[in-house]
Amino acid sequence: MCGIVGYIGHRDAYPIVLKGLQRLEYRGYDSAGIALYDGQELNLCKTKGKVADLKAKFEEGTSTKGNIGIGHTRWATHGVPNDVNSHPHYSNSENLVIIHNGIIENYSSLKKELVKRGYTFQSDTDTEVLINLIEDVMVKEDVKLGKAVQIALNQTIGAYAITVFDKRKPNELIVARLGSPLAIGIGEDEFFIASDASPFIEFTSNVIYLEDGEMAVIRRNKGIKVRKIQDDSLVDPYVQELKMNLEQIEKGGYDHFMLKEIYEQPNAIKDTYRGRMLVDKGIIKMSGVDDNIERLANAKRIIIVACGTSWHAGLVAEYIFEDLARIPVEVEYASEFRYRNPVIYENDVVIAISQSGETADTMAAIKLAKEKGAFVFGVCNVVGSSISRETHAGAYTHAGPEIGVASTKAFTTQITVLTMMALKLAKYKGAISDSQFRFHLQELERIPAKITRVLETSNDHIKEIADKYKNTPNCLYLGRGFNFPVALEGALKLKEISYIHAEGYPAAEMKHGPIALIDEQMPVVVIATKKGHYDKVVSNIQEIKSRKGKIIGIVTEGDEEVRNLADYVIEIPETIESLTPLLTTIPLQLLSYHIAVMLGRNVDQPRNLAKSVTVE
Repeated sequence: MCGIVGYIGHRDAYPIVLKGLQRLEYRGYDSAGIALYDGQELNLCKTKGKVADLKAKFEEGTSTKGNIGIGHTRWATHGVPNDVNSHPHYSNSENLVIIHNGIIENYSSLKKELVKRGYTFQSDTDTEVLINLIEDVMVKEDVKLGKAVQIALNQTIGAYAITVFDKRKPNELIVARLGSPLAIGIGEDEFFIASDASPFIEFTSNVIYLEDGEMAVIRRNKGIKVRKIQDDSLVDPYVQELKMNLEQIEKGGYDHFMLKEIYEQPNAIKDTYRGRMLVDKGIIKMSGVDDNIERLANAKRIIIVACGTSWHAGLVAEYIFEDLARIPVEVEYASEFRYRNPVIYENDVVIAISQSGETADTMAAIKLAKEKGAFVFGVCNVVGSSISRETHAGAYTHAGPEIGVASTKAFTTQITVLTMMALKLAKYKGAISDSQFRFHLQELERIPAKITRVLETSNDHIKEIADKYKNTPNCLYLGRGFNFPVALEGALKLKEISYIHAEGYPAAEMKHGPIALIDEQMPVVVIATKKGHYDKVVSNIQEIKSRKGKIIGIVTEGDEEVRNLADYVIEIPETIESLTPLLTTIPLQLLSYHIAVMLGRNVDQPRNLAKSVTVE
């Protein structure tokens, strides 16, 4: 949930670490800090607030000199957001300093033992416990820092990505990970450390992603040695080449990353099916599916595990897989899956969905499914992420970096990948005809242009609607069939970034409770496309209107019936029913965005949320 950055090399570390923290601020933004070694002293500055607050405080008087630096941007787990609980944390001697992303679950018992040995603590964090445990091991065992880190980590329970520095060994950084991501950028006589590769992409394209349970000793003049934490065995690390570029993670003229990412969706979807979907040949090529086609097609059941927006994409996929491929599907919250003793069979297929590929709950669900003998297929966006390595097979969405905390293009590209999977399995099983298969491919290929049309024709109109309802305390979202999950996702977006209470329901369920909430103050967003239970949804709209509810309809172009009933309508181009979620979600993203902007919310970094939830 936090972001960590480190640098050791020949450049000034401060600007690299600071810029890196700014790029990682989506991972946490309630406090931040930097420690720099200037050749003689460790200079540390940290503060409650954002990286901008840290920059102002740092440059008031703290030295920015030094070729070694570490930095941290925090999403609080242990201890309230304040200056003291901010990272980096010193050991009692102030020789050691640490940054940490994750959670040490047994920190309380470790802390009690350290207090007995005379250690004192300034903060309420689990991280300060860890750095003092490392120092205690160094003293008691009379070992070097790397060995002390290894011994200490074998005494901890939890998740971590850490960087540790000892000012007595000024050419060395120790890093380690378990459950939380950590990337090492390799340059010419310099090394970069970060939670993901975005902080160092302008300096190097070579990166090592540490695997779970690995640590590395990084020495400026001697390179990197990677070892297993458990048994100290050497590991031959795999150096990858980065595929992202600097332009992809900058705002590109948009006011917010979220708006940029909403408008990137036509190209993101094209990138997702490019090279995989050959419409003229009537072929879908997905190596993860092709190599395991029999296992996937013969599954007695598909279990989809995900969290948040990815869970909503999984709900859409449930409709798509069952409709096209005729395979029964269950969709599970990954956060609940491992704790309810689920029934998993060896002929089940588990599809794990995560934008970051690092979601802790989803990782735990994957491990449980593998233990039970199920085949696990991953769908994620970040190349080299933990889920991509932990699953048996998978498919990347190729959405490009998503910086805004509230997911947008992750949702539509996940649906695109899952749709291609379902179509390929349906064709392989003979569940759809060749002509139906080709028609679906043609329609999917047209989706990016149709999204572009929605963005071009609806944005100003949606701004007007946002201005009308920006001060509403509550909002209801309704949809049926393929668009029920879109109603859930639309409500989530409004909650996430505007802090307005919103709920999504199947439209037919409205009269089983939520209709009691409807009055002249309640805006109700209804997804009412021509494809899919249209007459039933119109009846639901009439029920709302008779109770004086304010109706915002998402309708197919040319619709007049809903237009005559609704207070506002937003039109989308026509497409086949299974693909409508790729279009209906666009106006809901824009509506949430504009309401949040009008309310003065921090759109890209909404309160209490983090982009990548790497602790349970």
